[in-house]
Amino acid sequence: MTETIEHVADPIDLDARRARRDDATPASDSAGTPMPLSAGEVERMDTAYEVALDEDQGDDAAPGAGKVLVPVDRPGLAVPVAEGERQPIIPVHLLPGNLRGTITKALARSGHVAAFHAVRSPWYGLKLAWFAGRGFTRLVRTQVRWWWVPGAETLHQKAADEKAYKEWSQIHRQVKATRAWRGGVLAAQNIGLAISAPLALNMAPSAAVAAAGAGAVAALAHYGRPAGQTLVGTAVVAPRFRKLNSDIVLRAYYAAGLGNPDKTDKQVNFGSTMSRDTSNTGTEVVIDLPWGLGWSDALKAREKIASGLDVHERQVFLSPDDSSSRRHKLFVADVDPLGIPAGRTDMLDGKRRSIWNPVRFGLDERGNTVWLSLPWFSLLVGAQPRKGKTFSARLVALHAALDPHVKLIIADGKNSPDWLAFRKIAHRIIFGEVPNINDPDPIGHLLAALDEIITHINTVNEILTGLDPEVCPDGKLTEDLARDPRYPDLRVWILIIEEFQKYFETEDQEINKQIARKLSLIQAVGPSAGVWLISASQKPSGVGAGDVARLFNRFRDNHTLRFALRCGNRDVSMAVLGGDAYQEGFDASTLPLGDKFRGVGYLYGADDNPPTVRTYLADAKDADHILTAARKTREALNLLTGEAAGEQIERTSRDVLADILTVMGADTAAHWEAIAGRLAAQMPEQYDGTTPDAISAQARALKVPSRDVKRDGVNRKGARADDIRAAIDRRNNINGT
Repeated sequence: MTETIEHVADPIDLDARRARRDDATPASDSAGTPMPLSAGEVERMDTAYEVALDEDQGDDAAPGAGKVLVPVDRPGLAVPVAEGERQPIIPVHLLPGNLRGTITKALARSGHVAAFHAVRSPWYGLKLAWFAGRGFTRLVRTQVRWWWVPGAETLHQKAADEKAYKEWSQIHRQVKATRAWRGGVLAAQNIGLAISAPLALNMAPSAAVAAAGAGAVAALAHYGRPAGQTLVGTAVVAPRFRKLNSDIVLRAYYAAGLGNPDKTDKQVNFGSTMSRDTSNTGTEVVIDLPWGLGWSDALKAREKIASGLDVHERQVFLSPDDSSSRRHKLFVADVDPLGIPAGRTDMLDGKRRSIWNPVRFGLDERGNTVWLSLPWFSLLVGAQPRKGKTFSARLVALHAALDPHVKLIIADGKNSPDWLAFRKIAHRIIFGEVPNINDPDPIGHLLAALDEIITHINTVNEILTGLDPEVCPDGKLTEDLARDPRYPDLRVWILIIEEFQKYFETEDQEINKQIARKLSLIQAVGPSAGVWLISASQKPSGVGAGDVARLFNRFRDNHTLRFALRCGNRDVSMAVLGGDAYQEGFDASTLPLGDKFRGVGYLYGADDNPPTVRTYLADAKDADHILTAARKTREALNLLTGEAAGEQIERTSRDVLADILTVMGADTAAHWEAIAGRLAAQMPEQYDGTTPDAISAQARALKVPSRDVKRDGVNRKGARADDIRAAIDRRNNINGT
């Protein structure tokens, strides 16, 4: 049995078809059977047509049999929907959730228009008077010309030139009679006005007189208005855009090499009517490429398609279709959507948010809101400097900050002012990689914070393991558990690392290995325990060597959500988005340059069709306002923790070998007295009061020999850096790390 599918007619070369056939009735033979149709020979009709999925319907079937004609691009034709999809009964903008916004937008527009014209009303009055006076003068001049019979002098002169005196006399008499009659009409008109006007002014109600006067003035002003001028200005400028039609689209695709109009089997067809999109920001249509061409061919030819449409490539968007590899949707925006800012974030209201709900991240190329869901995922943000990387990562962090049940740990590798305001709510916050005014021991604090996170992950897993499956389905943390006061340890933790590559390339290779191992462990086991990461970097590749490089790449590649703003080259874009994204046509190095394009990037991994996003804006002042509101909420609920609550960060454990190597710095060897003094000075929370003998004993227990060290002319017992590194390597080999 042959299957059929409803299809919309293919509007190919309408002008040529209209020239070939004047009516919309399909040709038929003497028996009334429709004649076979050749490809592209579909005409305007009033019914739908069906296309047989199996062209070969048997030996007895005529070519093209089974095709019934359908209308194309007829005004009022309903926009086709996807199979099984229903049009909303109530328009989307009038739904209860959107009605308030629709009314607000309409009132704002009306208020702006009213205010605009109210300010200019005196000028409108002057223009009205001038136009009315000009209209009155024009009316009098027109009536005088009508009375004088325009063209009479030309007839007189022509008769005189031809010496046709009889005709001249006849014309003269006729003109005199006509002028006499028209003069009588005008005289009656003027006498009637002279009598009726005073009577109307005295007898008619004032309102009627005013209305009649206003109408007369308006009519005269309209009649006397100079060509091309209007009485009032334009309060809202209507957008102008290039109007597309089927011929332009076909021209573009053929110019891009995606078909041949002269070959029946190489023609480009339309799978839907060409229409405005739901947001009224552009034109869209479904395209069926010729047999043998598919999605990858269209993607490669996007720039050529834009050239054929005579628009910028940024205005052309292609979306694959699940029904066929050769079918896709073409959307052409009226203007470059990436140059239109998304606006400020709605988080300025300071209201509570839930980390379990998606973040309003920005707008896509169609003006639709892009939502970013963080639970169970980790987000990687990459870009060149000053392209909006920090602002994008901070936007998600602000959403987390407005959830009072979330603990934030922030490590700002670039030690910038961008994250300072988070001190109001952050459980832990680290600045830089070397001691500075904001953080006297950033590396020590980072290691302590990472140890705290790992301990928290272990605690959460132990608690979840002991819970009843009805309370904890699938053994995973849930929103209810994360907010249950009976389980204060089951909170969501967000680890935010700005310029995370800096912590993989400190001056101490052993420290690099420790940080790399801890971060890799947290990323691997943290999400299921409610520890989610937001990582930002301008250098997502070529970091470290050996184990550090391997762990860095693992850490980078295991991010599930990726947001790439403008990158310096294709390799950096691939490092951020991944190789699969590049194969699908997403190359962040091709994103537009310029200040108006800051915050524009590709969001990969959040949706089957990765959008090009214009992120919402929250500048430093906005961030401070939001964080102030977040702190007030946490204070009211008694949920401030860590440094925001005045607690000092402490390392829960210490690594003696790594700490000795850290305080030795660039020295190749040091006395035990010097090592103990440096540990007490630089890491007092772990080594306050320690002695040279105690440090020596701990080091020797870890297979570090105590050797004679000559420093500053003094020969005493101490340790060598090479021996400490060798002991660390032996320990790591034993532990399998």
